[in-house]
Amino acid sequence: MIDPTVDTTTGAVRGIRTAHGSAFLGIPYAGPPSITGRFAAPAAHEPWRGVRDATRLAPTAPQPPRNSFGSLDMSPFFGPGWVRGSDYLTVNLWAPPDARRCPVMVFVHGGGFVAGSTHSPLYDGTSFARDGVVLVTVSYRLGIAGFLDLPGAVPNRGLLDVLAALKWVQANIEAFGGDPGNVTLFGQSAGATITAGALAAPGADQLIRRAIMQSGNGFGAFHPEQAERVTRAAAKVLNIEATVTGFDSLSDERLVGAMPELAGLDLRTEGRFDPLLGLSPFSLVLADQPARQLNPDVDLLIGTNTEEGNLYLVPQGNFDSSTRDDVERLAAQVEADPAAVIQRYRSRFPRAGWAQLRSAILGDALFRTGSERTAQSHGAAFRYEFSWRSAAVDGMLGAAHAVELPFVFERTGLESVRGPGALLGPDEPPVALAAEMHGAWVRYATTGDPGWARGQTRRFTGVG
Repeated sequence: MIDPTVDTTTGAVRGIRTAHGSAFLGIPYAGPPSITGRFAAPAAHEPWRGVRDATRLAPTAPQPPRNSFGSLDMSPFFGPGWVRGSDYLTVNLWAPPDARRCPVMVFVHGGGFVAGSTHSPLYDGTSFARDGVVLVTVSYRLGIAGFLDLPGAVPNRGLLDVLAALKWVQANIEAFGGDPGNVTLFGQSAGATITAGALAAPGADQLIRRAIMQSGNGFGAFHPEQAERVTRAAAKVLNIEATVTGFDSLSDERLVGAMPELAGLDLRTEGRFDPLLGLSPFSLVLADQPARQLNPDVDLLIGTNTEEGNLYLVPQGNFDSSTRDDVERLAAQVEADPAAVIQRYRSRFPRAGWAQLRSAILGDALFRTGSERTAQSHGAAFRYEFSWRSAAVDGMLGAAHAVELPFVFERTGLESVRGPGALLGPDEPPVALAAEMHGAWVRYATTGDPGWARGQTRRFTGVG
């Protein structure tokens, strides 16, 4: 069987046949940052001669290892880490057989703005192609290269990378059988916050028809004053001046090596709390939150998981050991009156212990509250809640952050997400729930209707 070949604006690419169409891996949408500028806006990739091999995954963005999840194996989420190579601003693409004007979905991975890649087996797009959707996954600059707010540098370069990928989609997707007029951008965690940033960008409605935010925060951007604190700290760690010249003089290895030393920075300022609670020193950097600037002409589906905060407590052994002091310290990071925070959560969860309160406050501060406010700002969003409980980590992980991903991509059969220390736990996950959730995403991307009314919240429980 002849491998599929498609002409793009920069040259021809050869992909591979799959059981449900074709796949093209590692297609550049922009030039290598080492050539076009690590701290510059993404630039067009040089055209190539002949047919480019698109049967193998490309390098990944420079990133440190993420080993902070204790007894839970999160490698299916983060992928293999840093796979060296300069040409990493790429997309992977899955297309149905004989595709013609199919809906297009473009996925932005999570990873706290510092890690993750399209190499993750979770993000295989075969099920989307099977169901008539062209699925595109996007790599973007991470950490210092992607999000450090540096005087003289273009800000929010990781977001600009995603916007450049969307422009590549507009110029090229029809050749793969996709409809450039029916593009849904969706992202999870940091990828969802980047999706909010894309929705707030000028001309968003020319690139995107719909969007999905999974466990993100449209109010998760840093103010420039907070970002400046990160920049000063990074320059101090690296013993350089806080300038483009200073940072550009260092290797990717040096920049990546400095990132763990920036963890836990106190970014609270006068009148502002840290929307990421110290979990990452990087985010979008904007004078106003993206949720206040959403393009109303782009539809939105948005939601969170019921026990988001469990991911940051259970695998590390910090859930059962939670005390009143832990909850009070967390509440002080969220609002100026921690006693009022605790009382409010006590009223919502009268039977909860300190562990449950800590997880609820953490999950709400990082994801749920910001998502609800984002939906309100949009005014006509579809909403969902994922509440199926994973039995991983001795049955305690629950409906934690990221547990919905295998269901959205219909990858619950993936070996690496099954088992006592894996994301879905040792029990058999409900296949019907995967079909239901994946089907809702496909239906929304295809028709604009996920299967329930705007303003209502669809709960994915896996029961009944």
